[in-house]
Amino acid sequence: MTTLEQFPYLEEKLQDLEKRILCRDPQLSTLLAVFGEPSHLSFPSIFIYGHTGTGKTYILKTVLSTLELPYAIVNCVECFTSRLIFEQILNQLYDHCPSPDNEYSSYERCDTFNEFIRLYKKAISSEGFENQTVYIVLDKAELLREMEANLLPAFLRLQELTQSNVTVIFLSEIVWESFRPNTGCLEPITIYFTDYSKVELQKILSSDYPEEYSPEFYASYINILLGVFYTVCRDIKELRHLAALNFPKFCEPVIKGEAKEVDSHKLWRNIEPHLKRAMQTIYLREISSSQWERIQQEDREAFQLKGLSAHAHVELPYYSKFLLIAGYLASYNPARTDKRFFLKHHGKIKKTDFLKKHEKTSNHLLGPKPFPLDRLLAILYSIVDSRVAPTANIFSQISSLVTLQLLTLVGHDDQLDSPKYKCTVSLDFIRAVARTVNFDIVRYLYDFL
Repeated sequence: MTTLEQFPYLEEKLQDLEKRILCRDPQLSTLLAVFGEPSHLSFPSIFIYGHTGTGKTYILKTVLSTLELPYAIVNCVECFTSRLIFEQILNQLYDHCPSPDNEYSSYERCDTFNEFIRLYKKAISSEGFENQTVYIVLDKAELLREMEANLLPAFLRLQELTQSNVTVIFLSEIVWESFRPNTGCLEPITIYFTDYSKVELQKILSSDYPEEYSPEFYASYINILLGVFYTVCRDIKELRHLAALNFPKFCEPVIKGEAKEVDSHKLWRNIEPHLKRAMQTIYLREISSSQWERIQQEDREAFQLKGLSAHAHVELPYYSKFLLIAGYLASYNPARTDKRFFLKHHGKIKKTDFLKKHEKTSNHLLGPKPFPLDRLLAILYSIVDSRVAPTANIFSQISSLVTLQLLTLVGHDDQLDSPKYKCTVSLDFIRAVARTVNFDIVRYLYDFL
């Protein structure tokens, strides 16, 4: 591998990139050392991996553009067949854009890898790329494993097959050991993009401060934002979205003259309830930014009178609502109280036995407790008027609630015999959901007896 000291040109580019891309100095220096000079023979393939939101795609695009290298980047989610991948690469190399003028057609039709190699050689010859390294970037590359079996090994050997100076870069969220094809292949160079730490996120997000406010004021806001969201979200794109969405509310006391930029306590008290509501909508995107801004402008008291949080705008199927209600009851009611609440002919139960004197702490303060699947279904059958068979539809709705993070699966995935869950929604939200199905959930909660 080359070193940057050998090329003063690359050292200058590195200094420029470090100003534009924060907290990624090791990855930038590694990429520039691997790329080297455009005329030098490059590595056949590079495998870059890391979690979502770690800057893989953005940094690679920025580096290739800054170095003015010829490249084509393909998203394997959009190009879900080999033909689409081939034609997208050729379109970018020929600088061809499908449009109404050409009836959205590709530059060349390409169905097989043999045709792609022939057309690729023709492209680099006609576009004058013979003396430069051409980079082909395949984003979301793990999807290649679901396509033709020869596609991934062929891209790994593209330099050998085309006998040209080309590097294929794979961007993925999984490690190479899970990516490697069973048929054997050339091993690429692997580069790992680590997750951003809290300090790094603070530095990156603080750099986006508006011109009308001081950097210190915006940095204090980002510190508050990360204090709320860092435990549940590390995605830089999601955090940027949340920062831009909630900053106008943070500035409101300063604009009205009720507080100064240094009154952090007053600013925190103003923004805290809005950040808590934003916590319930993270990743879901059930409302648009403009809708959220309108909600932010409403009074907190008026919002409470509606009885619905922003999270309650999620539309759920009929039985999913009852499943969520049953999950909430199972999370916050002790198991020994199920007979009291859900059995019609439970007989006489002594109040002294049912209400333990030593139980002084509310279950809602202690948080949700895990419950098994059979208890969830038993409560569901008792609160729904009509008989619900345990069909695949019911189990798929439970999976959907887990995907929406309304229920959380507790324990390992291999516990097929008795999976356990927790309900993660708030009391206000479950009361709003219960009202839509005319169910008085407070009557069935142990804490409100």
